[in-house]
Amino acid sequence: MQLATAVRRATAADAPALAELINHAYAVEAFFVDGARTSAAEVVQLITRGAFLVLEYEGGLAGAVYVEPRGYFGLLSVAPELQGHGLGTRLVRIAEAMCEALGCGAIELRIVNVREELGRWYRSLGYHEVGTAPFEGPAKLPCHFVEMRKQLTVTAVAA
Repeated sequence: MQLATAVRRATAADAPALAELINHAYAVEAFFVDGARTSAAEVVQLITRGAFLVLEYEGGLAGAVYVEPRGYFGLLSVAPELQGHGLGTRLVRIAEAMCEALGCGAIELRIVNVREELGRWYRSLGYHEVGTAPFEGPAKLPCHFVEMRKQLTVTAVAA
């Protein structure tokens, strides 16, 4: 099986499919949050501030990651039926490369503390905890964000 060979930058026309992918991937969080993770309208707003990079698979979206030029990524999403094939790691590496190319010395993300498996996974990719922040939105359980960071290697670009 060949998985997600095409990587591209999403456009506003992709917003409905992106919202569907993100909500499907984040359904695992239903134990502590109510409702959908995002909407097509929110995806369009995010596209104006940063970029969604998507992996395509059989005419649909296999995965996506949101990247801001300040050295931040979030909303890492892989279709549940395609998880476990390295697509999430691939998207993280693409986000890191994009931020390095933009001259960022570090890249940051936030995860929710009640998803302990995420902390372990990001630490295995070289990220470390640097702080906490309040969870934004209604939650069924007490929770907060864990802020994580990874130093990047910025190579000087010859003019």
